Amino acid sequence: MKIEQLYTKCIAEAAYFIASQGEAAIIDPLRETQPYLDLLEKEGVKLKYIFETHFHADFVSGHVDLAKKTGAKIVYGPMAEAGYDLHSAKDNEEFNIGDLTIKVLHTPGHTMESSTFLLKDENGNNNAIFTGDTLFLGDVGRPDLAIKSNVTMDDLAGYLFDSLRNRIMPLEDSLIVYPGHGAGSSCGKNLSSETVGTLGEQKKTNYALRADMTRDEFIKEVTDGILPPPQYFPKNAMMNKIGYESIDEVMNRGVQALDVEAFKNEVRNGAVILDARNQSDFVKEFIPKSLFIGIDGSFAMWVGALITDIKQKIVFISPKGRESEVVKRLARVGYDNAVGYLNGGINAWKEAGESIDNIKSITPEQFAQDYKEGTNVVDVRKIGEYNNQHVEDAKLLSLDYIYEHLDDIEKEDKYHVHCAGGYRSVIAISILQPYGYKNLINVEGGFGKIKTLDNVKLTETVCSSTE
Repeated sequence: MKIEQLYTKCIAEAAYFIASQGEAAIIDPLRETQPYLDLLEKEGVKLKYIFETHFHADFVSGHVDLAKKTGAKIVYGPMAEAGYDLHSAKDNEEFNIGDLTIKVLHTPGHTMESSTFLLKDENGNNNAIFTGDTLFLGDVGRPDLAIKSNVTMDDLAGYLFDSLRNRIMPLEDSLIVYPGHGAGSSCGKNLSSETVGTLGEQKKTNYALRADMTRDEFIKEVTDGILPPPQYFPKNAMMNKIGYESIDEVMNRGVQALDVEAFKNEVRNGAVILDARNQSDFVKEFIPKSLFIGIDGSFAMWVGALITDIKQKIVFISPKGRESEVVKRLARVGYDNAVGYLNGGINAWKEAGESIDNIKSITPEQFAQDYKEGTNVVDVRKIGEYNNQHVEDAKLLSLDYIYEHLDDIEKEDKYHVHCAGGYRSVIAISILQPYGYKNLINVEGGFGKIKTLDNVKLTETVCSSTE
């Protein structure tokens, strides 16, 4: 028996590879298929099943492409209907992979079709559960993402309570828990950074599995503090439900090298300029009106949150040699209309005599020297981070919802802008500048550095579960 977790940090997602006796299954695969095809070849096994725990909202699964390329059967839990061939399993239905067995446990709550997959070893003993977004380490899935459903958030939370109490908690404490996500995912409120645990540990430490918790208490605690989901979530869920364009076609279109004139022509025709370089390079020089989202940060998540039209045409600049990676990560969240990158990057743009822009950026120490009572400070972190501790009198302008709060700051005023580490603040300024906010100063290193300085007034630290 072989079980391998394939964890993708940039979207905090876990897929799983299971193999036995020449057969294999993959649970919740990402959009790109080649890594799975390479793994199947390396292990010398045939893919028999692609198991999906639910219709994912935070990424586009690779199930459709992978099934076409391997002949494997796509399996969802009960109540699943889609625009492609799938097997909607019955509750407690079992599937064999070599001498292993996977049993489907219908666990509605995150979504109505959500299911947990119970793995039995060659002796028929329960070994592990693959919980998708039903149960995380330290948390449970948010109950507000049902697609075209007549159930409410509270209804789903109630179903989730029943699923956890009746289907998961009675199982053995020794079972290994393999969740669908870890810390950083927006599919829950306070996920652990750990990605493998045991059910016994979760019964002891996960607030949602408290033994004496009533149904009403569970609904209140699970739904309390849930922020609106990122705008791309329902769009991704729909793509997973109805199908999508082949990843190969998306990749071929996206990695076209464009000269300066071709690049400009795409922009004139409505393409957004996405700059995926490091923030330290971007602040020094960039093409005017570029949106910065660096490839080395939570790239896909921020693309999904900030480019509101999932069909938007995109041209991009990336670190040299990483053009395919940019297109792949865009496709993971359903942005399939990348139409090429600037060949030669920012240097080609300058050599063509085109104008460039920049962002004023200062060190935390320089910020501390500038800081005094009345200094305008903008904090673009999440509300939980802000509530935990912030610069005194700093204005919260969360990057997640920045378009909804543009009027909260004055275009003519000078603002020092920071996040936690210096990534999100540059994104925010790249958004604000084209709207006429020109007097913005980026604070490098963000709050992580600011809080170590002596002469900057901070609020008292408050524990928060919504970071």
